[in-house]
Amino acid sequence: MKKLSETLTELGIAFTFPIRIWDAKGYQTYYEDSTDYLAKYELDDNGYATYFEDSDGYWEKYERDDNGRPIYHEDSNGFWSRWERDADGNMDYYEDSTGVKKGTPKSTNQ
Repeated sequence: MKKLSETLTELGIAFTFPIRIWDAKGYQTYYEDSTDYLAKYELDDNGYATYFEDSDGYWEKYERDDNGRPIYHEDSNGFWSRWERDADGNMDYYEDSTGVKKGTPKSTNQ
């Protein structure tokens, strides 16, 4: 991922660290500091993260329900988790890649 500071330097635009960018709703979507660390965020309309990546190669993806609650998550370390929720948003079932399972999956209830 090309750093914003590199682009600004190429264009001859003065800047200072840290570089921060916010979207129109005021949510931070980019951060870069003078140690060459950077982080990029993709957010939904409610400001919840749907994707994150940083200059260390770490990333996370989220899928969320209409209320912003996570229903699926995975990251670059191979960890994943998923949630099933009832009509009120309460967790019916949770499982993750470490073998943790809580509740009863919907497929079992049918």
